[in-house]
Amino acid sequence: MAFDTILVANRGEIACRILHTARAMGLRTVAVWSDADADAPHVTLADDAVRIGPAPALESYLDTDAILAAARDSGAQAIHPGYGFLSENADFARAVADAGLTFIGPDAHAIEVMGDKAAAKRAMIAAGVPCVPGYQGADQSDATLLTEADRIGFPLMVKAAAGGGGRGMRLVADAAGLPDAIARARHEAQAGFGSDVLILERAVQRPRHVEIQVFADAHGNVIHLGERDCSVQRRHQKVVEEAPCPVMTPDLRAAMGRAATDAARAVEYRGAGTVEFLLDGSGNFYFLEMNTRLQVEHPVTEMITGLDLVALQIAVAQGAPLPVTQDQVTLSGHAIELRLYAEDPARDFLPVTGRIARFAPATGDGIRVDAGIATGQVVSPHYDPMLAKLIAHGPTREVARHRLLAALDRTVLLGLTTNAGHLADILRQPAFVAGEATTAFIGDTYDGIAAPTPDTRELACAAVLLLQTGAMAARAASTLPDDSLLGFASDGGLPVPVDLAHGDTVHHLSAQADGARQWVVGGPDWTHRVTIRAMADPRAQLVVDGRGMAVGFAPDDAGGLYLQSGAQAFHLTRHRPWADAADAAGSGTITAPMPGLVISVDVAPGARVQKGQVLAVLEAMKMQHQMRAATDGTVTDVAIAPGRQIETGAVIVTIEEDTE
Repeated sequence: MAFDTILVANRGEIACRILHTARAMGLRTVAVWSDADADAPHVTLADDAVRIGPAPALESYLDTDAILAAARDSGAQAIHPGYGFLSENADFARAVADAGLTFIGPDAHAIEVMGDKAAAKRAMIAAGVPCVPGYQGADQSDATLLTEADRIGFPLMVKAAAGGGGRGMRLVADAAGLPDAIARARHEAQAGFGSDVLILERAVQRPRHVEIQVFADAHGNVIHLGERDCSVQRRHQKVVEEAPCPVMTPDLRAAMGRAATDAARAVEYRGAGTVEFLLDGSGNFYFLEMNTRLQVEHPVTEMITGLDLVALQIAVAQGAPLPVTQDQVTLSGHAIELRLYAEDPARDFLPVTGRIARFAPATGDGIRVDAGIATGQVVSPHYDPMLAKLIAHGPTREVARHRLLAALDRTVLLGLTTNAGHLADILRQPAFVAGEATTAFIGDTYDGIAAPTPDTRELACAAVLLLQTGAMAARAASTLPDDSLLGFASDGGLPVPVDLAHGDTVHHLSAQADGARQWVVGGPDWTHRVTIRAMADPRAQLVVDGRGMAVGFAPDDAGGLYLQSGAQAFHLTRHRPWADAADAAGSGTITAPMPGLVISVDVAPGARVQKGQVLAVLEAMKMQHQMRAATDGTVTDVAIAPGRQIETGAVIVTIEEDTE
């Protein structure tokens, strides 16, 4: 079991997270990378890095042979799988062991049992762990699933047996929606996990999602490290996690902890694992699944226990006993984690791709940022859209929440749309502040999310920063003796027109310099005086009408500007009126909002369609996305076919709009 070199079979923030701890332990580290990640931070962080294939995950991060070859060629004796990709693949764990390497995680048997929701549920029922009523049988025919659904009752959940992360999962309200849910869940499950086996479960209404962190060693010791509340989730994908759970009691924690450690013992578990439960309003809890790996949200447990879970994983894999007993585990304070995604909340959380213009994470007391991105990096469509995690710890939940809000404001992330503003709004919602959020929280709170718009102060700041950066660039290329002449004009200066577009809205502004670092900016019915107090990329300290204002900023490549005010970011472009005619064309043309694989085409030329009707389904960033008609009309052309990979902006369907 002894090893001195670890290969991390992953990418992004979790690869960086593992590499940091491994190097701190004095171990040599090896990263792997695909063509899409050649310049990614995890590649340069490791002592050695090996290319394992092209960008698609199936040809790189999911290629067992390529990863084992990388371990052999680099001299690695152990492999840490992180989370996602091959982390819960029993065949991969078995292949690592067969190659004479150490797999930093449980053995193949535990992964096999617990990684299959059907097998896991059968094992938990046998071990006496409370489970939700459902069907987890081998007969996967549509007829059997329909019959079992009638027996269980509606609403119910359709789940991929091998799934995780919300993929291959559907909530079904009634029998009419079941056949389509089964078909889509199967397809997503096969694409995401290589298995289309499903289970059915009664839907527990409005529960909390509470999970217990367990740890076991090879010496028979099994402990738990308290719980995490992961109830704030969208489409079964966790968004906010915290520890401890706001409604936890000592008796309930002890009962859930016993059930979780019983679950681990039932499969002779070793290493870090998480046993997930649904907790109803009466204090009853039911086994949901066990994740046989490190969780995305493990930092909140680390912050309240003071333990490094990756270091514990490595030590256990080397044969060491756990350094603490159950009685020695103490929970201190409160921690909350947010997941920053490349997605557009105003467009139904559609994943986005693009180049990161600026990334500067926050620092401060109780703040931790786990990230695997850097300025200039391109976010591709090939992997999960999570960019980073922001975590805050404090002596109380309120202190942690306020620290996290401040960290969101101070973390500059510009260049592509993210969910940062939405996360800040979640933290301010009364139900979240009161600790009352259940898994229904987001659905109950948000009925669509409007795209944010800049106010007049933000517009004025954007105009000043654009003009000031331009003036500074000109100054750098000139022979001016000093900056005191910037903005000087013998006639006092004339207003400069600055027309900025945000989305479809054009703001006609004018700005006039009043010395080297002061400007007067006006719109149709407003005026602001802006003073530049400090300006150091990517942040600026401004004074607007006597009030301080801190913003993040980054010029784009076309004369525009990315501006971040608080947690909300805007992209303001220089208005080009000559492009209006071209931009207005093609309102009946549906184009791809992101690169993706065409899964299905649901219309044909000549078909009549209604606004909102599904035209095609794309798969990108591990999820399926339905492309819908924006208008009533008749399909005149279908430009795609199932199985085709298309790029952003590719024409999908052309519709001749109804004129009546």
